[in-house]
Amino acid sequence: QREEKEEQKSQMNRKIQKIICICVLIAVSFFSKAATVDTAIIYSQCMHKNVKCVVIMPGRYQTDTTHLPVLYLLHGWSGNYSDWILKAPDLLHAVDENGFIVVCPDGDYDSWYFNSPIDTTMKYETNVALEIPAYIDAHYRTVASRNARAITGLSMGGHGALYLAIKHKDIFGAAGSMSGGVDFRPFADNWGIKKYLGDYTTHPENWDNNVVVNLVDSLQNGELK
Repeated sequence: QREEKEEQKSQMNRKIQKIICICVLIAVSFFSKAATVDTAIIYSQCMHKNVKCVVIMPGRYQTDTTHLPVLYLLHGWSGNYSDWILKAPDLLHAVDENGFIVVCPDGDYDSWYFNSPIDTTMKYETNVALEIPAYIDAHYRTVASRNARAITGLSMGGHGALYLAIKHKDIFGAAGSMSGGVDFRPFADNWGIKKYLGDYTTHPENWDNNVVVNLVDSLQNGELK
């Protein structure tokens, strides 16, 4: 009876060990496929400062050598590069499910993603449309083509996404906008915009040249998705 009990105990221990092993393998498999998040610090030649970006990669990025398409995701007014990762928890699942890379650049508190004709230190059009994609393509396994590069954003970022895609159709092949401010001229005293475009009454040309609603006519059919 003693030997029988010892054998039963040994079998039970083996079963427990097997269950633990299976659980560990499942956990490792799950986490190895989960999206991973980098914070890239990119030096801007045009603004002479470091700009931070969140870079989200699907789990498959770690397990194969495939080059992946990239979505640039812009934050809204008063936000920063970490907004999307903190405020949209489903984003990581979407990245894993769809198998693309997401890049969230820092657009400063209120840059509106244009190059300021007033403040030469504010050149977020050049930074986000040119400098950051060049860095991402050089340091991550991307499909370095406009056909695999899209841009979207929220509010100020929605303006920025359309504005940058229309002005840089050679860089972005598709654009979207969520609640984007496509014409902020009726709100000339809001959101700090006049710091970078000047007062609307004295510099109307700066405002007219930097609103999305005035840029759309430059698009040809089929030129931008």
